Amino acid sequence: MSARRAEPPTAAELGIAEQVAVYQREFPTVDPQVETIVSTLSRLARRMNVAYGRQLATLGITSAEWEVLKALVFAGAPYQLGPGELAKRLGLTPAAMTHRIDRMVAEGLVTRERDEANRVRVIIELTAEGRDKWLELMRMAAVFEADLLQDVAAGTRPELAATLTRMLRRIEETQPDALGRTDDLTC
Repeated sequence: MSARRAEPPTAAELGIAEQVAVYQREFPTVDPQVETIVSTLSRLARRMNVAYGRQLATLGITSAEWEVLKALVFAGAPYQLGPGELAKRLGLTPAAMTHRIDRMVAEGLVTRERDEANRVRVIIELTAEGRDKWLELMRMAAVFEADLLQDVAAGTRPELAATLTRMLRRIEETQPDALGRTDDLTC
C-alpha cells in the first residue's frame, strides 16, 4: 500500500518569500526583488478587493451597484445620467444596465424618470439614500486606507503614488484589455 502524498500548498497559502523561493527554484534567472514586489502588489490588490467587498456588504450594496453610484457621483450634481451613458461608462450592455437599474430603483438608491424636456429620454438620478450610502462607503474606505498606509511616511507617499501611477499607465498603454476593453483587440 503506497503512502498518499500530501497536496502541495497553493501560491496563496505560501508566504511571499516562500512563493518567490519556488519561482527561483523553478526559474533560476528570475529577479527575486521584482517577483517579491509583483507578488505583493497582486496579493495586496486581492485582499483590498475582499475588504472593500465586506464594506459594501455591511451597507447592503453590491460592487455592481457601487459602480453605478460612483458613476453618478462622478457625473457631478445633480448626479444624473441616461441609462445608455451609464452602460457605456461601465462597459455593460443596455440589457444588463436595465436589470441593474431595476434593482437599484427598488432599493431606493436611484430614480428613473422621463426627461421633461425630451420625453423619449430617461434619466437615472442618485437619490438622497444612494448618496448617503456612497458617502458612508467613502468614510469606511478612508479609515481602511489610512490604516493600510500607516507604514508609508507622509513624505514618501507622493513618490509612491507617482511610481504606482507610472506602472499603471504602462500596463494600460501596453495591454489593450487592461481597462476591461475588448473592442480594440484583433483576436
